[in-house]
Amino acid sequence: MRRRSFMAGAAASALLVPRGPRAGPAPSLLDKARRLGSRPFANESPSLPAPFAGLSYDAYRGIRPVPGRSALLPHGPDFAFDLLPPGLFFPDPVRVEVDEGSGPAPVTFAPGLFEFDDRYFEDVPAAAPGAGFSGLRLRHPLNAPDRFDEVLVLQGASYFRAIGQAMVYGLSARAVALGTGGPEPEEFPRFTHLLLHPAPGGTVRIEAVLDSPSLAGHLDMTLRPGADTVTELVVTLLPRRDISDIGVAPLTSMYLKGPLRSSVSDDFRPRVHDSDLLLIENGAGEQLWRPISNPARVETSAFLDDGPVSFGLLQTKRDFADFEDTEARYHARPSAIVRPIGDWGRGAVMLVEIPANDEFMDNIVAFWRPAAPLLSGREYRFAYAITWTQDAPEAGTARAIVQTRSGREHDRPGARRYVIDISGSPAGVMPKITGPAAVDVEGISVFALPGGDATRLTFLLVPGDIDAADIRILLRDARSPHSPSVWVHRWTRARDGGV
Repeated sequence: MRRRSFMAGAAASALLVPRGPRAGPAPSLLDKARRLGSRPFANESPSLPAPFAGLSYDAYRGIRPVPGRSALLPHGPDFAFDLLPPGLFFPDPVRVEVDEGSGPAPVTFAPGLFEFDDRYFEDVPAAAPGAGFSGLRLRHPLNAPDRFDEVLVLQGASYFRAIGQAMVYGLSARAVALGTGGPEPEEFPRFTHLLLHPAPGGTVRIEAVLDSPSLAGHLDMTLRPGADTVTELVVTLLPRRDISDIGVAPLTSMYLKGPLRSSVSDDFRPRVHDSDLLLIENGAGEQLWRPISNPARVETSAFLDDGPVSFGLLQTKRDFADFEDTEARYHARPSAIVRPIGDWGRGAVMLVEIPANDEFMDNIVAFWRPAAPLLSGREYRFAYAITWTQDAPEAGTARAIVQTRSGREHDRPGARRYVIDISGSPAGVMPKITGPAAVDVEGISVFALPGGDATRLTFLLVPGDIDAADIRILLRDARSPHSPSVWVHRWTRARDGGV
């Protein structure tokens, strides 16, 4: 996986080439993407010149913002934007255009838009041929009326991330994923062109062109910031080859440790993760609760569906005591929920879990994969919204999963104890546990937790000689008319260190 997107400090007014009064409708970048898709891929990104080449992490941070030049540039009454410098993980230039109502105006890149720390830079040239902005950041009075806080950033390949009120950046989204979790190296289509449309108030629209060896594409995003921030998207994909390993509406996150696997990192924090749950509402009316873990090998899970209602990577714990991290503030990181617009048909929600030894790499990816491959020369359109929220997951079905924990059963070598807490009292709870025939599930017990507002389901998993097992628990409530909740988990011998 790629290194996690580095959120640079606000980059330092850029020169906007003026346009005359607009005549006719606003232009779209979709036609540009279609032209790209009709031609073979041509990588036109030159090597980075000085002073942006070969930077360390600290040197890149030493490119300081100059407010009013490339930072805090006003865009309508409710937004401002920052232009981000190239370097480090972001070598490829992105063309940036801004429309204030009279048509798109390109933003001219120059090193003089930024201030450079003398500890890392000596003579900074006036020009940097071939270099360009690496992306942009949008600001909005999110938490206070007199302060423009960060609300969205687009930087690195086709990555973007957003936050709502009282949140800090966590997981990311992408316009598209290619080959994620597969045997071949993953391909990362990247933004080559960004266009900020007029923002008369409350919302702002952004267009982007995508390009890579396998496809070209177009993203049309409307940002609606608030207590929950919503990004409404239409992504158009134009394959240059037949593609079966596509990832639509991908979410990328990090899970290092938690109650399902805490031994991977021996430090003072009980949890280290941006997300701990994949939650799916499928077309059959079920709600699938899939706890995330940090595996010992790459694990790929597919949840077949027809007409998905939603899927998301959620951060379910919201108290400081859940993480005990004053710097990373994992308890304030958002969940992201994808809600398709229109019928996406048959396919699967995919979950890829990748081994990680630290918290600086994204190792969790969830996305939609259509059942049929995307064919070369065709055009595919996917519309959806992503809600960035801190709200607790709702039980749209019979029961909500509160938490999942596991550990070795010391009195029973080879067995593992699972503890699943669910909402509500034990009355009416009817669990049905299924797995491979070679796996024994023993000691099933259901009882009320102290306080009476939650129920604990616990059992022993005895895997025998097999190396992996998918376990599914159907949680019916005899007193509820709702569809059942479904808890799903993949146990692997490698993940549990031989247990």
